[in-house]
Amino acid sequence: MDPSGNDNPLEPRIVVLISGTGSNLQALIESTRAPGHPGRIVAVGSNRPDAAGLQRAEQAGIETFVVDHTTYRDRASFDADLLRKLEALNPDAIVLAGFMRILTEDFVRHFRGRLINIHPSLLPKYQGLNTHQRALDAGDATHGTSVHFVTEELDGGPVIARAEVPVLENDTADTLAARVKAREHVLYPIILRWFCEGRIALGNDEVLFDGSPLPQVLSLPADAYQ
Repeated sequence: MDPSGNDNPLEPRIVVLISGTGSNLQALIESTRAPGHPGRIVAVGSNRPDAAGLQRAEQAGIETFVVDHTTYRDRASFDADLLRKLEALNPDAIVLAGFMRILTEDFVRHFRGRLINIHPSLLPKYQGLNTHQRALDAGDATHGTSVHFVTEELDGGPVIARAEVPVLENDTADTLAARVKAREHVLYPIILRWFCEGRIALGNDEVLFDGSPLPQVLSLPADAYQ
């Protein structure tokens, strides 16, 4: 039995992959430990042995593992070992929470429909890195974060939900990032819960919500963050 007292074998099994401090991981841990949550985080993995988020998982009594990308000759061999490790854990959901690796097409196809990512922009804007500065440089009035299914296209899978923040006159990349991160800590747990409840799934090239194609990307109301 895990420390939450949760050992139902029918519950969706969640594996979270991280590369850094794990602030989104902490939000997911707290959410999944709440009474009545349908899913369970069974392991947290990282490509970096020194990722601080691993300590968050260990403190919560969650199994951790490392597949250190610096010890592999190429991306394909790293992904092959990561795939084998994940397969042994039998995950229903693989949640990328600041996992800073581009996954190979074979890896993504293997776990199709089970891979979810959060990206710090209002996709399809600003795929890739340095999203906050790019939003500032473009003079955007709003910025935000998106949760999407992972497909072969980098940051290009079907978007499930977004959360916006206003761009303020005196914003820097750091202040804007902090406000976006606060939205992420609310949005990601909600989407993961819906996924574990079976409300969200990946169709052919679209998001299914309660069994029907989602007509538009979900946008959580402002009071969801109160």
